[in-house]
Amino acid sequence: MGLMKVFSGSEILAQALQLKLEEAQVDTVLKNNIQSARLGGFGNTDLAVEVFIQETDFAKANPVIEEFRMSL
Repeated sequence: MGLMKVFSGSEILAQALQLKLEEAQVDTVLKNNIQSARLGGFGNTDLAVEVFIQETDFAKANPVIEEFRMSL
């Protein structure tokens, strides 16, 4: 059991998905690689913001994730 990445993209889209998942009572972890690179002195636009969930929550989160991806 651990974390699994369910999204990687822009900060705005990652936060939108995080909100939808948390509304469905799925705990999320946001990893902001853009902010980390900036603070470390690296200006890299290839990095993204990632959304992680617990593997055990995947069944509950999958319909929310699919609906989100279809709306993009």
